[in-house]
Amino acid sequence: MKFFIKIILVTMIAFVGLVQAQEWPTRPINLIVSYPPGGTADLMARTIATPLGKILGTSVVVENRPGASGQIAASYVAKASPDGYTLMLDASSYSVNPSLFPKLPYDPNNDFKTLGILAQYPNVLLVNPSFPAKSVKELIAMAKAKPNSISYASSGNGSAQHLAGVLFEVKAGVDMQHIPYKGGGPALNDVIGGQVPVFFGSVASTKQYVDSGKLNALAVTGKKRASSMPTVPTMAEAGLPGYEVYEWNGIFAPSATPAPILLKLSDAIAKVMQSAEVKEKVASLGGEPFQGNAETADKFIKAQMVEWSKLVKSGKISID
Repeated sequence: MKFFIKIILVTMIAFVGLVQAQEWPTRPINLIVSYPPGGTADLMARTIATPLGKILGTSVVVENRPGASGQIAASYVAKASPDGYTLMLDASSYSVNPSLFPKLPYDPNNDFKTLGILAQYPNVLLVNPSFPAKSVKELIAMAKAKPNSISYASSGNGSAQHLAGVLFEVKAGVDMQHIPYKGGGPALNDVIGGQVPVFFGSVASTKQYVDSGKLNALAVTGKKRASSMPTVPTMAEAGLPGYEVYEWNGIFAPSATPAPILLKLSDAIAKVMQSAEVKEKVASLGGEPFQGNAETADKFIKAQMVEWSKLVKSGKISID
Protein backbone atom coordinates (compact mmCIF):
# COMPACT_ATOMS: atom_id res chain seq x y z
CA MET A 1 0.00 0.00 0.00
CA LYS A 2 2.83 2.38 0.94
CA PHE A 3 4.45 1.67 -2.40
CA PHE A 4 1.33 2.73 -4.33
CA ILE A 5 0.92 5.85 -2.19
CA LYS A 6 4.52 6.78 -2.97
CA ILE A 7 3.90 6.27 -6.69
CA ILE A 8 0.82 8.50 -6.53
CA LEU A 9 2.71 11.24 -4.68
CA VAL A 10 5.61 11.19 -7.14
CA THR A 11 3.14 11.33 -10.06
CA MET A 12 1.28 14.25 -8.48
CA ILE A 13 4.53 16.18 -7.90
CA ALA A 14 5.62 15.57 -11.49
CA PHE A 15 2.19 16.69 -12.75
CA VAL A 16 2.31 19.90 -10.69
CA GLY A 17 5.82 20.61 -12.01
CA LEU A 18 4.65 20.06 -15.59
CA VAL A 19 1.73 22.44 -15.15
CA GLN A 20 4.04 25.06 -13.64
CA ALA A 21 6.42 24.72 -16.59
CA GLN A 22 3.58 25.06 -19.11
CA GLU A 23 2.40 28.28 -17.44
CA TRP A 24 5.91 29.57 -16.77
CA PRO A 25 7.10 32.25 -17.37
CA THR A 26 4.39 34.81 -16.71
CA ARG A 27 6.67 37.66 -15.61
CA PRO A 28 10.27 38.89 -16.15
CA ILE A 29 13.24 36.75 -15.16
CA ASN A 30 16.04 38.29 -13.08
CA LEU A 31 19.54 37.25 -14.12
CA ILE A 32 21.85 38.06 -11.19
CA VAL A 33 25.47 38.65 -12.21
CA SER A 34 28.10 38.04 -9.55
CA TYR A 35 30.51 40.67 -10.92
CA PRO A 36 30.36 44.41 -11.68
CA PRO A 37 29.35 45.98 -15.00
CA GLY A 38 31.93 45.95 -17.78
CA GLY A 39 33.59 42.60 -17.14
CA THR A 40 33.25 39.40 -19.16
CA ALA A 41 30.50 37.99 -16.92
CA ASP A 42 28.44 41.17 -17.28
CA LEU A 43 29.01 41.37 -21.04
CA MET A 44 27.89 37.77 -21.50
CA ALA A 45 24.78 38.32 -19.38
CA ARG A 46 23.77 41.32 -21.47
CA THR A 47 24.59 39.48 -24.69
CA ILE A 48 22.25 36.57 -23.95
CA ALA A 49 19.49 38.45 -22.06
CA THR A 50 17.47 39.64 -25.06
CA PRO A 51 17.62 36.45 -27.19
CA LEU A 52 16.95 34.31 -24.11
CA GLY A 53 13.90 36.40 -23.31
CA LYS A 54 12.61 36.06 -26.87
CA ILE A 55 12.84 32.27 -26.72
CA LEU A 56 11.11 32.10 -23.33
CA GLY A 57 8.50 34.72 -24.18
CA THR A 58 9.39 37.21 -21.48
CA SER A 59 12.06 39.77 -20.63
CA VAL A 60 15.33 38.89 -18.89
CA VAL A 61 16.56 41.66 -16.57
CA VAL A 62 20.28 41.75 -15.77
CA GLU A 63 21.13 42.78 -12.21
CA ASN A 64 24.71 43.10 -10.91
CA ARG A 65 25.35 42.03 -7.31
CA PRO A 66 29.16 42.01 -7.13
CA GLY A 67 31.42 41.40 -4.16
CA ALA A 68 33.27 38.76 -2.13
CA SER A 69 34.37 36.74 -5.18
CA GLY A 70 30.77 36.08 -6.18
CA GLN A 71 29.53 35.12 -2.71
CA ILE A 72 27.06 38.00 -2.43
CA ALA A 73 25.23 37.04 -5.62
CA ALA A 74 25.36 33.31 -4.85
CA SER A 75 23.97 33.80 -1.35
CA TYR A 76 21.13 35.93 -2.73
CA VAL A 77 20.16 33.45 -5.45
CA ALA A 78 20.48 30.43 -3.15
CA LYS A 79 17.83 31.99 -0.89
CA ALA A 80 15.58 33.13 -3.72
CA SER A 81 12.25 31.47 -4.46
CA PRO A 82 12.92 28.38 -6.63
CA ASP A 83 10.41 29.34 -9.29
CA GLY A 84 12.66 29.99 -12.29
CA TYR A 85 12.44 33.77 -12.00
CA THR A 86 15.82 34.29 -10.28
CA LEU A 87 18.95 32.91 -11.94
CA MET A 88 22.66 33.52 -11.47
CA LEU A 89 25.44 34.05 -13.97
CA ASP A 90 28.75 33.35 -12.24
CA ALA A 91 32.38 32.84 -13.23
CA SER A 92 35.06 30.24 -12.58
CA SER A 93 35.53 31.55 -9.02
CA TYR A 94 32.40 29.51 -8.27
CA SER A 95 34.54 26.35 -8.43
CA VAL A 96 37.42 27.88 -6.44
CA ASN A 97 35.52 29.50 -3.56
CA PRO A 98 34.80 26.24 -1.66
CA SER A 99 38.55 25.73 -1.29
CA LEU A 100 39.39 29.31 -0.35
CA PHE A 101 36.49 30.10 1.98
CA PRO A 102 35.78 27.45 4.65
CA LYS A 103 32.44 29.07 5.61
CA LEU A 104 30.49 30.08 2.53
CA PRO A 105 27.01 31.60 2.98
CA TYR A 106 25.67 28.94 0.60
CA ASP A 107 26.29 25.30 -0.29
CA PRO A 108 27.65 25.04 -3.86
CA ASN A 109 26.91 21.30 -3.96
CA ASN A 110 23.29 21.44 -2.84
CA ASP A 111 21.90 24.96 -3.29
CA PHE A 112 22.15 25.21 -7.09
CA LYS A 113 21.32 23.40 -10.29
CA THR A 114 23.62 24.00 -13.25
CA LEU A 115 21.74 25.19 -16.32
CA GLY A 116 24.80 25.37 -18.56
CA ILE A 117 28.19 26.90 -19.16
CA LEU A 118 28.09 29.64 -21.77
CA ALA A 119 31.74 29.75 -22.76
CA GLN A 120 35.30 29.01 -21.74
CA TYR A 121 38.05 31.63 -21.90
CA PRO A 122 41.70 30.59 -21.93
CA ASN A 123 44.27 32.85 -20.34
CA VAL A 124 47.49 33.94 -21.99
CA LEU A 125 50.99 33.87 -20.47
CA LEU A 126 52.47 37.33 -20.95
CA VAL A 127 55.86 38.88 -20.33
CA ASN A 128 57.26 42.37 -20.59
CA PRO A 129 59.17 42.79 -23.91
CA SER A 130 62.39 43.58 -22.01
CA PHE A 131 62.26 40.23 -20.23
CA PRO A 132 64.96 37.86 -21.60
CA ALA A 133 62.70 34.81 -22.01
CA LYS A 134 60.98 34.81 -25.42
CA SER A 135 59.32 31.40 -25.07
CA VAL A 136 57.81 29.13 -22.42
CA LYS A 137 60.84 26.83 -22.56
CA GLU A 138 63.18 29.77 -21.96
CA LEU A 139 61.03 30.99 -19.05
CA ILE A 140 61.10 27.54 -17.44
CA ALA A 141 64.87 27.26 -17.94
CA MET A 142 65.44 30.65 -16.31
CA ALA A 143 63.14 29.79 -13.39
CA LYS A 144 64.91 26.46 -12.82
CA ALA A 145 68.34 28.07 -12.97
CA LYS A 146 67.43 30.64 -10.29
CA PRO A 147 64.49 29.55 -8.12
CA ASN A 148 62.25 32.37 -6.83
CA SER A 149 64.12 34.94 -8.92
CA ILE A 150 61.23 35.50 -11.37
CA SER A 151 58.04 37.15 -10.17
CA TYR A 152 54.53 37.14 -11.60
CA ALA A 153 51.74 39.60 -10.85
CA SER A 154 48.11 38.84 -10.05
CA SER A 155 44.96 40.66 -8.97
CA GLY A 156 45.29 39.18 -5.48
CA ASN A 157 45.75 36.03 -3.42
CA GLY A 158 43.47 33.27 -4.63
CA SER A 159 42.63 35.10 -7.86
CA ALA A 160 42.44 33.41 -11.25
CA GLN A 161 45.86 34.84 -12.18
CA HIS A 162 47.38 33.60 -8.92
CA LEU A 163 46.00 30.08 -9.41
CA ALA A 164 47.22 30.06 -13.02
CA GLY A 165 50.70 30.96 -11.77
CA VAL A 166 50.72 28.28 -9.07
CA LEU A 167 49.59 25.65 -11.57
CA PHE A 168 52.38 26.75 -13.91
CA GLU A 169 54.91 26.30 -11.10
CA VAL A 170 53.58 22.81 -10.36
CA LYS A 171 53.44 21.63 -13.98
CA ALA A 172 56.83 23.15 -14.89
CA GLY A 173 58.53 22.13 -11.67
CA VAL A 174 59.71 25.65 -10.86
CA ASP A 175 59.50 28.12 -7.97
CA MET A 176 58.50 31.69 -8.77
CA GLN A 177 57.63 34.73 -6.70
CA HIS A 178 53.95 35.74 -6.53
CA ILE A 179 53.24 39.49 -6.33
CA PRO A 180 49.56 40.12 -5.41
CA TYR A 181 47.91 43.42 -6.32
CA LYS A 182 44.56 44.92 -5.39
CA GLY A 183 42.98 44.31 -8.78
CA GLY A 184 43.93 43.16 -12.26
CA GLY A 185 44.36 46.69 -13.61
CA PRO A 186 47.24 47.70 -11.31
CA ALA A 187 48.89 44.30 -11.82
CA LEU A 188 48.71 44.59 -15.61
CA ASN A 189 50.01 48.18 -15.51
CA ASP A 190 53.10 47.15 -13.57
CA VAL A 191 53.84 44.30 -15.98
CA ILE A 192 53.55 46.71 -18.91
CA GLY A 193 55.77 49.15 -16.99
CA GLY A 194 58.40 46.49 -16.35
CA GLN A 195 58.15 46.39 -12.55
CA VAL A 196 57.03 42.74 -12.68
CA PRO A 197 57.94 40.57 -15.70
CA VAL A 198 55.21 37.92 -15.89
CA PHE A 199 51.40 37.91 -15.91
CA PHE A 200 48.59 35.46 -16.71
CA GLY A 201 45.85 37.60 -18.25
CA SER A 202 42.65 37.18 -20.17
CA VAL A 203 42.95 37.19 -23.96
CA ALA A 204 40.27 39.85 -24.34
CA SER A 205 41.76 42.38 -21.90
CA THR A 206 45.38 42.01 -23.00
CA LYS A 207 45.18 41.52 -26.78
CA GLN A 208 45.53 45.25 -27.47
CA TYR A 209 48.83 45.33 -25.56
CA VAL A 210 50.15 42.30 -27.41
CA ASP A 211 49.18 43.84 -30.75
CA SER A 212 50.89 47.13 -29.86
CA GLY A 213 54.08 45.42 -28.69
CA LYS A 214 53.71 46.43 -25.05
CA LEU A 215 53.53 42.77 -24.02
CA ASN A 216 54.84 39.51 -25.48
CA ALA A 217 52.44 36.54 -25.52
CA LEU A 218 54.25 33.25 -24.91
CA ALA A 219 51.30 30.82 -24.88
CA VAL A 220 47.56 30.52 -24.39
CA THR A 221 46.27 28.16 -21.72
CA GLY A 222 43.59 26.29 -23.69
CA LYS A 223 43.64 23.04 -25.63
CA LYS A 224 43.77 24.93 -28.90
CA ARG A 225 44.88 28.36 -30.04
CA ALA A 226 42.68 31.37 -29.43
CA SER A 227 40.98 32.56 -32.61
CA SER A 228 41.87 36.17 -31.74
CA MET A 229 45.56 35.23 -31.19
CA PRO A 230 46.14 32.62 -33.90
CA THR A 231 49.94 32.96 -33.95
CA VAL A 232 50.33 32.35 -30.20
CA PRO A 233 50.96 28.66 -29.38
CA THR A 234 49.15 26.64 -26.74
CA MET A 235 51.05 25.63 -23.61
CA ALA A 236 51.36 22.11 -24.99
CA GLU A 237 52.76 23.39 -28.28
CA ALA A 238 55.14 25.65 -26.35
CA GLY A 239 56.58 22.73 -24.39
CA LEU A 240 54.39 22.37 -21.29
CA PRO A 241 51.86 19.56 -21.89
CA GLY A 242 49.09 19.00 -19.35
CA TYR A 243 48.68 22.67 -18.48
CA GLU A 244 45.15 23.94 -19.06
CA VAL A 245 43.42 26.87 -17.40
CA TYR A 246 40.08 28.35 -18.35
CA GLU A 247 37.89 31.03 -16.97
CA TRP A 248 34.23 30.38 -17.69
CA ASN A 249 30.72 31.73 -17.22
CA GLY A 250 27.92 29.46 -16.09
CA ILE A 251 24.23 29.93 -15.31
CA PHE A 252 22.61 28.46 -12.21
CA ALA A 253 19.15 28.22 -10.63
CA PRO A 254 18.09 27.46 -7.04
CA SER A 255 18.19 23.69 -6.61
CA ALA A 256 14.50 23.28 -5.70
CA THR A 257 13.35 24.77 -9.02
CA PRO A 258 10.93 22.28 -10.67
CA ALA A 259 12.66 19.95 -13.12
CA PRO A 260 10.44 20.90 -16.11
CA ILE A 261 11.37 24.58 -15.64
CA LEU A 262 15.06 23.70 -15.34
CA LEU A 263 14.81 21.75 -18.60
CA LYS A 264 13.02 24.62 -20.34
CA LEU A 265 15.72 27.04 -19.19
CA SER A 266 18.68 24.84 -20.13
CA ASP A 267 17.21 24.16 -23.58
CA ALA A 268 16.64 27.88 -24.16
CA ILE A 269 20.21 28.73 -23.08
CA ALA A 270 21.59 26.08 -25.43
CA LYS A 271 19.62 27.57 -28.33
CA VAL A 272 20.88 31.08 -27.54
CA MET A 273 24.48 29.88 -27.59
CA GLN A 274 24.00 28.53 -31.12
CA SER A 275 23.23 31.96 -32.57
CA ALA A 276 25.86 33.56 -34.80
CA GLU A 277 25.67 36.86 -32.91
CA VAL A 278 26.41 35.25 -29.54
CA LYS A 279 29.20 33.09 -30.99
CA GLU A 280 30.76 36.22 -32.47
CA LYS A 281 30.64 37.97 -29.10
CA VAL A 282 32.27 35.02 -27.36
CA ALA A 283 35.04 34.97 -29.98
CA SER A 284 35.62 38.71 -29.52
CA LEU A 285 36.23 38.03 -25.82
CA GLY A 286 38.81 35.38 -26.67
CA GLY A 287 36.61 32.43 -25.77
CA GLU A 288 34.70 29.54 -27.27
CA PRO A 289 31.16 28.27 -26.57
CA PHE A 290 31.12 25.36 -24.13
CA GLN A 291 30.58 22.00 -25.80
CA GLY A 292 27.96 20.07 -23.87
CA ASN A 293 24.58 20.18 -22.12
CA ALA A 294 23.64 21.05 -18.54
CA GLU A 295 24.72 17.63 -17.26
CA THR A 296 28.11 17.92 -18.98
CA ALA A 297 28.53 21.41 -17.57
CA ASP A 298 27.74 20.22 -14.05
CA LYS A 299 30.33 17.43 -14.30
CA PHE A 300 32.91 19.93 -15.59
CA ILE A 301 32.27 22.29 -12.66
CA LYS A 302 32.52 19.50 -10.08
CA ALA A 303 35.79 18.33 -11.66
CA GLN A 304 37.07 21.92 -11.49
CA MET A 305 36.20 22.05 -7.80
CA VAL A 306 38.27 18.93 -7.16
CA GLU A 307 41.21 20.16 -9.24
CA TRP A 308 41.37 23.61 -7.62
CA SER A 309 40.93 22.13 -4.15
CA LYS A 310 44.04 20.01 -4.65
CA LEU A 311 46.01 22.99 -5.96
CA VAL A 312 44.90 25.33 -3.15
CA LYS A 313 45.92 22.75 -0.53
CA SER A 314 49.24 21.79 -2.14
CA GLY A 315 50.12 25.43 -2.80
CA LYS A 316 48.95 26.51 0.66
CA ILE A 317 46.98 29.32 -0.96
CA SER A 318 44.94 31.62 1.25
CA ILE A 319 43.15 34.91 0.72
CA ASP A 320 44.86 36.59 3.68
